[in-house]
Amino acid sequence: MGWLAAGGRYEVALVGGRVVARQATPGAPAEQERKQQKSLPAEIRDRPEVVELQRFAEWLDRHAAECAAQVTTWMVSSLPVPTGLLARVWPDEAWQAALRDIVVVGDRPDEVGFLRDAGDAGELRVVNLDGETVRLNPATVTMPHPVLLPDLEELRAFAAELGVVQGVEQLHRATWRKPEEIAPGATKVTEFADAEYRSWFHLSARATSLGYRIAGSSVVDRIRDAGRIVTASVGMSDPYTEDKAWTGSLTWGDADGHGPLPLTDVGPVAWSEGMRMAAALHAGRSTGTEGSR
Repeated sequence: MGWLAAGGRYEVALVGGRVVARQATPGAPAEQERKQQKSLPAEIRDRPEVVELQRFAEWLDRHAAECAAQVTTWMVSSLPVPTGLLARVWPDEAWQAALRDIVVVGDRPDEVGFLRDAGDAGELRVVNLDGETVRLNPATVTMPHPVLLPDLEELRAFAAELGVVQGVEQLHRATWRKPEEIAPGATKVTEFADAEYRSWFHLSARATSLGYRIAGSSVVDRIRDAGRIVTASVGMSDPYTEDKAWTGSLTWGDADGHGPLPLTDVGPVAWSEGMRMAAALHAGRSTGTEGSR
């Protein structure tokens, strides 16, 4: 985007996602560098050109966040995504930033690699684990949840060699593997229970800032696992009877939150995402007070 005149003395533009200004120099050579102002001069802050640019910058930020959120949903749910759709959105810089270097899998398990381009004809260009750039033409691809990637450690090491920085957290998303041996009839995990917060409001604020919902006396997350919706829940203490707040056990229920499900019935993605939520809530506890009840 070029520079726009804002009054007689200044020009404004979007640089690095924010509105910046520089002094206008009529007749100056195009290659001449002009010093940008560290902050917007007061005399142009309310000019229409500046206000519109600021609104546009805010829209771009929201758009980028929405693109990243959608790709995260595809990835966490391992949903099949039409390659034609990827081709249509690829020219958009915000979509490209969210999609570039995401690990995709085509029609066969060995069709796996880092997404580098999506052509108009629905052809994808990916870098495979041999470091070769190959072209895939599947009707759909999946962006697997990392707990479903059998070569996760190899992919992480290869990504480090390539200097890959994913716009959406996939390879380095925190994961938990479901234990092979689970006690018969067990329905809850207590590993991250009893994390103390200064108040119920601090705990609920922590939960919502992480993208989770409050439902009754629980922090909840709805997770799609192998086509099935599962609700992970972490209990919360009562805000009306306690000055402070504590997290409770982690359980899983059905799509409506009914349960708890036996732990043996919880799938790998639901397990990992539920543990990720419980661990994140535990990490935000008031330091030095855990277990003081």
